[in-house]
Amino acid sequence: MAGAVIHSISCSLPRMFQNLSIARTPSAANAAFRPLSFSSATSFNPFSKGLVLMSPVQVPLRRSIVCEASPNKKADSAAKRARQAEKRRIYNKARKSEIRTRMKKVLEALDVLGKKPESQPEDILPVETLIAEAYSVIDKAVKVGTLHRNTGARRKSRLARRKKAIEIQRGWYTPAPTAAPAPTA
Repeated sequence: MAGAVIHSISCSLPRMFQNLSIARTPSAANAAFRPLSFSSATSFNPFSKGLVLMSPVQVPLRRSIVCEASPNKKADSAAKRARQAEKRRIYNKARKSEIRTRMKKVLEALDVLGKKPESQPEDILPVETLIAEAYSVIDKAVKVGTLHRNTGARRKSRLARRKKAIEIQRGWYTPAPTAAPAPTA
């Protein structure tokens, strides 16, 4: 008899869990809780595979409180910092992209000038204006903190060295001879 009762309870439990819902009561203490519900659309049913063992145990009647926690919710200050960081990231990304574009234009102009067979010293003037624009953009990025000052200096130096190499190759610039250090006695 007890086996038949347990069998009938275990057969009806899945149907009971599918429609289980804790309704709200009008009292102020329970007004903050939302009802819990179980859906039959779940892909895993422990009762169909025999994974749940039912045994007759008497449990005293007690009330449970269910608290809902939202693990992904950030504090207001953290959310604001995240919004600010995203805005700065996009701003800095645009500045860095502009720097790369300006540097690429200067380097391409210098390559064209280096490959041009009959170039004159006046042909470097448009490249110098491109270099001045690139320097300006790099300096502004360093000033607002997008680039570290050493990174800005390195990039400006890279452009200047490439320009000087073209000028030396064409014979438009001759480096001054380095003076020998004075002997110390």
